[in-house]
Amino acid sequence: MHPIKQLVPGGTRYQIRRLFEIAEAVVLTGNTFHCPCCNGKFRKMLPAGRFKRPNARCPRCGSLERHRLIWLYLQQKTDFFAMPYKVLDVAPDDFMQKKFRSLSNLDYLSIDLESPIAMRNMDVTKLELPDASFDVIFCNHVFEHIPDDRAAMKELRRVLKPKGFAILQTPIDDTRDTTDEDFTVTDPQERLRRFGQTDHVRVYGRDFFDRLRQSGWDVTHDRFVKTFSDVHAKQYALDPKEDIIIGW
Repeated sequence: MHPIKQLVPGGTRYQIRRLFEIAEAVVLTGNTFHCPCCNGKFRKMLPAGRFKRPNARCPRCGSLERHRLIWLYLQQKTDFFAMPYKVLDVAPDDFMQKKFRSLSNLDYLSIDLESPIAMRNMDVTKLELPDASFDVIFCNHVFEHIPDDRAAMKELRRVLKPKGFAILQTPIDDTRDTTDEDFTVTDPQERLRRFGQTDHVRVYGRDFFDRLRQSGWDVTHDRFVKTFSDVHAKQYALDPKEDIIIGW
């Protein structure tokens, strides 16, 4: 680990990075890109990810492509911003958590095993929550980090209300029929090479949906991004290959 990372806690590093990004947001103001999460407008966005995807991160709120797609989906295809919903957010993103907690119609709870920004520290494979207690669940880019992902899937299904829905995003390699996982791989660099990130324990194939169904979910993937013209998809800086994965 880099010496600076050893000395500065992760939460503090995030806040320092966000201060620099917010300063950049002023410099990057323009009309090429529009972030629906914070309504910011910019001449360009910030790079993000292992391979530094261009125009991926909003300079003002920090949203990535998947966050902006989910926000637009909630706006255009659900009544999330109007109805009195009880919401569970697993491994929350700081800016989304702040926005959701500010909405008077939502009864919001965020959880994570270790994150200092989560409202409660909790193991998603052993939820300390009642059955059928949430209308909406967000679990985005979480399952690929969890060795017993099926236990997490079953627990989330247990706490979802019968008429509720969940958004269950995860990286999927569409060229694979089956998921690649090997729990003997513990070296961070080998995980990076094989699974795409040092803290990932697998890379899902198309059988991800089978895992969800075997864990009690009905599931579909909505090609919502395809409802946008190329012009609007570029303006919102969306990933044209990302689906919205809905479970109920």
